Amino acid sequence: MRAISIITLGVRNLEMSSRFYEALGFVKSEKSDKAIVWFRTGGTALALYSWVSLAEDVGTSENSSGFRGVTLALNMQSRELVDKFIEKVRGLGAKIVKEPVSVFWGGYSSYFSDPDGHLWEVAWNPFTAVDDIGNLVIES
Repeated sequence: MRAISIITLGVRNLEMSSRFYEALGFVKSEKSDKAIVWFRTGGTALALYSWVSLAEDVGTSENSSGFRGVTLALNMQSRELVDKFIEKVRGLGAKIVKEPVSVFWGGYSSYFSDPDGHLWEVAWNPFTAVDDIGNLVIES
């Protein structure tokens, strides 16, 4: 197996989170329904699902909080596009966790959290190309 099929985010308000991700430019699939929202992201799907229902499905407490040891990333074609995207996110009311800054590995990076606290990095990496739709251009 070499591909991630689905990334599912537990959300407190499915409708609000769906609007947030649509405002970021994700396109909602017609497969979405009242229980789950699907977004196609290249070869992987991003799913939004009830926080409580997801915790129940996993068999864990819905009350866990704090840093979860996971971040999601959106790579951009330039530093300017990182800045532009972060301003869009800020305009949607998301919390900017780390303002855009040059980072130790030679790139440019920022972090925001979505309405449910999921951490997203928005970055430009001068060592890895990104195509027009945001896919990394890397060798297998």
